[in-house]
Order: sequence, then C-alpha cells, then structure tokens
Amino acid sequence: MKINSPGADTFWFPGRWIGGTSMIIGPVLLLLGELLRVQFDFFFPQQLKAFDEHPTRLVTAYSFFLAGNILLWPAILTLTRLIGRTKPAWALWGGTLVMLGLFARTFHYGINHLAFQLVRVQNLQQATKAVADSYGAFHIVASLSAAILFGWTILAIGAYSSGTLNLLGSLALGLMSALMLGVLKGSSVVSVLATVGLCIALIPLGIKVLRDGPVPTTQSILGWSMLMLGLVTLMYFFGQAG
Repeated sequence: MKINSPGADTFWFPGRWIGGTSMIIGPVLLLLGELLRVQFDFFFPQQLKAFDEHPTRLVTAYSFFLAGNILLWPAILTLTRLIGRTKPAWALWGGTLVMLGLFARTFHYGINHLAFQLVRVQNLQQATKAVADSYGAFHIVASLSAAILFGWTILAIGAYSSGTLNLLGSLALGLMSALMLGVLKGSSVVSVLATVGLCIALIPLGIKVLRDGPVPTTQSILGWSMLMLGLVTLMYFFGQAG
C-alpha cells in the first residue's frame, strides 16, 4: 500500500466531527472542573480534607477535569492538523509534547482517585500521611511533566504563525502552559485563567471545524448518537465488572 494512495488527502483522523466536538466539550469540562474546586486550597492536604467534607463536589470536579483532559486528544490532533498545513515543524513538536503531557495528567488523576479512596476506606489522617510519605516518589511519567508546559507554548506559536488562530486566540492557548501538573493539585486563579484561555482558543475553532463540510441528516445524527450512547453504556458496565 502506498502512503500517498488515493483518499489520503480526504481522510484524516479523528475526523471533523470528533475533532470539532472535542474542541468544544473538552475545554468546557476542564473549566467546570477548575471552578467547582476553586474555593478549596491548592495543596494536597486541603484537597483531601475538602474531599472528606464535600465528597460529591470533589469527585464531580475531578471527574469533569479528567473527562476534559481525555477529550483533548482529538482536539489536539485536529489543531495540529490545521497548523501542520503550513507550519509542520511547530505542529509536530507542539502536538507531540502536549499529547505526552495529557498522558501524564491522566496518570496523576489515577493517583488522585486512589488517594480519595484512602480517605473513604480509612480516614483523613491516614490518607494524608500516606500521600505525604509517598509524595515525590519516582515514576517514569514524571519525565513527561515538563513536556506539556513547553508543548502549549510551541502550539500557540505555531497556531499564530500558521494563521490557524489570531493573536488573541494564540495568546489564550499559550496560557495553558501555566496550568500546574501533579498529584492532587487544586484550582487557583491562574488555573482558571488558563482553562478560560483554552475555551477562548478552541471553542470558536471547533465550531469552524464542524461547519467546514456537509451537514449530516437528522436520521444520521440520531443513529450515531444512539450508537455512541449504547457503546458508552456497555463500556461503563464492563468497567464496573472489571
């Protein structure tokens, strides 16, 4: 099979609908997650205490952020595709570094989940001591922590120089470099501004991506929606069983 075979220029992954939709939903979920926990202190002892006192709110906040982080991968692939039309080097390096950073954030949120469960099944004091005693322990994902900080800046420069985003949108995208990375990191004014910036940068672009092509029929939308709902439901129950 030839790499430049017929159809190579018309098909792209993840496609207009997944890419454009994730550009809209992903940043919104990140912002909601930040806002829901912004009243609590940033550092991990206070985050664990907040979970002990407001478990539903903290689980919702962290779940929103994690879902938004996961949904960013199609958005970043779509953004790098747009940048790469004229600035492939910026798209390649910026996209790669950001994607590696998204993996790191997802890993950290697995640790967050375990820490919250320690509060639930043991108590706040024991959970806080366990996290404090193991904080900073080496893991291979730590090497990716800096990747996302540089990646957002590189993507922002590429987005502006390629004309994908205007100056305001590119500066807003670059604000994501200020979003802290690590275990049990709460919200701050800076993190809220960073996620607001992501909304400013990606939501209008996502709308443009969705509009750049034929509109599907109502039957097609309903059919795909029911299929996706069924798949999500099945994956949920399989996940619970595992």
